[in-house]
Amino acid sequence: MEEKISIIPLGGVSDVTRNMYIYEYKNEILLVDCGIGFANETMVGVDLLLPDINYLKESGKKIVGMAITHGHEDHMGALPYILPDLPNFPIYASSLTADFANEKLVEFGQQKRVQKVDFDGGEVKIGSFTISFIRVTHSIPDTSHIFIKTPIGNFYHGSDFKFDLTPYDNKKTDFQKIVKSANQGVLCLLSDALRAEEPGKAPSESSLTYAFEEEIDKTQGKFIVTTFSSNISRLNQVINVAKKFNKRVCFVGRSLIKAKDMAIRLGYMNLPKGMEVDVRGLKNVKDSNLVLIVAGSQGQENSALTRIVSGEFREIKLNASDTIIFSADPIPGNEISINSLIDEISKIGARALYHEVSGSFHVSGHGAADDLMLLMNLTRPKNVLPIGATYRQMVAYRHLARQQGFVDKNIILIENGQEVVFTRESSFLGKRLNLRTVFVDQISGEEVESFVVMDRQKIAKEGVVVVIAEVDSQTGQIVENPNIIARGYASVDAQTLSKGLTKDLKNALSRKKGPVTNWIYIRRQIADTSEKFIFKTFRKHPMVLPIVIEV
Repeated sequence: MEEKISIIPLGGVSDVTRNMYIYEYKNEILLVDCGIGFANETMVGVDLLLPDINYLKESGKKIVGMAITHGHEDHMGALPYILPDLPNFPIYASSLTADFANEKLVEFGQQKRVQKVDFDGGEVKIGSFTISFIRVTHSIPDTSHIFIKTPIGNFYHGSDFKFDLTPYDNKKTDFQKIVKSANQGVLCLLSDALRAEEPGKAPSESSLTYAFEEEIDKTQGKFIVTTFSSNISRLNQVINVAKKFNKRVCFVGRSLIKAKDMAIRLGYMNLPKGMEVDVRGLKNVKDSNLVLIVAGSQGQENSALTRIVSGEFREIKLNASDTIIFSADPIPGNEISINSLIDEISKIGARALYHEVSGSFHVSGHGAADDLMLLMNLTRPKNVLPIGATYRQMVAYRHLARQQGFVDKNIILIENGQEVVFTRESSFLGKRLNLRTVFVDQISGEEVESFVVMDRQKIAKEGVVVVIAEVDSQTGQIVENPNIIARGYASVDAQTLSKGLTKDLKNALSRKKGPVTNWIYIRRQIADTSEKFIFKTFRKHPMVLPIVIEV
């Protein structure tokens, strides 16, 4: 029988987050990435989403190892949630990525498990797979593409990247290693496609320096920048601009302080002695001499920036002379909270510079059309498979691939859970996993079943009505009008609702067959009848909770 290898995305295809990919050969599985997704405003009480790993637990296949491409949450943030449910296996990543991942594992009370791999080092043998890490540029240092050798052909896993020829840290994409790998043949290129719709080339990170300098020069009060804590290049830019203008720098927010300490330890950040000031020492520095780098670019409820703007941060008071720069794109779903925060800043009178009025303070870490087509030409694959993008963006990637001479049968567009099977000569679609959305509760950190989220959504949208009914234990009939407690529901008199509902309840219970004290049946009848009556009367579908009291 002809040998084959399968690729199954558990997340990251037609979905920008939850990146996790299965490479399966015979009885062995190699995993690439293990990321989280972000809940939207409709997912009440949910903090994040995880890939569904039931296939990994139930398939009987052996997980021989995992490679992590970079240190962003949507590529490695699910590790502490998922690893405890899987058998032990080796995990590999570049230096900074491994430190970010291990820090997260320790934060959850787990052992450090991610091993560091040098970009200049050799190949890593993992079961029947052999992998090597290729340095590329992205919005976080030490980002990797993974070249995967298998017994039936080679795969180039090209997740998040752009070809920045003038990166701020001067650590450029290793084009030579890309070409050297490609010369061994590439059966399929899996490529970042997030910005496939945007023509041209992605701007360089270095292009932001002038914009920061211009604004810091005109700011009379505190100069505040908020960005993602993992964007080490952006942090370095702000530090160097502050240095040029003889300002002191203060990092505000736990995630930023942690990222700063890690970057300094690994040599990715140079903070001159005496330049940094602790938040407790801010009272000793004039506002005009301060640059604050603050966590909370997404308007998170309890973030440092939100607390500063709301006046809850004791050591920092926002003034009309201050400038706040949002140096990050909004994550889809966060626009409302960000805009609300900007409104509050405007009420104080401070200047807020953000994505909609000034695009000069953020550049994407993802390649545009020219970057994506260049990677196709450098790797010269037989097949291409866009990843890390919505379906619309994947279709745009297909147009780019056609321009580069690929025919449709070699341009593979799939969704999460869809297996693609490769032989030496062909590719075809295999089985489709029925993946569920895995929700994690923001308080307990534990998984929340989908029906719980649906219940929360219903309560948030339609309200809840509690029907307390006294039922005769001998006849199974309503004794008197039920008590009604309504919350988050249309303003209706509970007594009026109770009277109108009583007739329907009596009719429903009088039709009951079998034992009169079948309390499960009685509860269900009260719930169903109440729901029908409320919808008939008010055209609403609140959650109805029946409470039956035997008398």
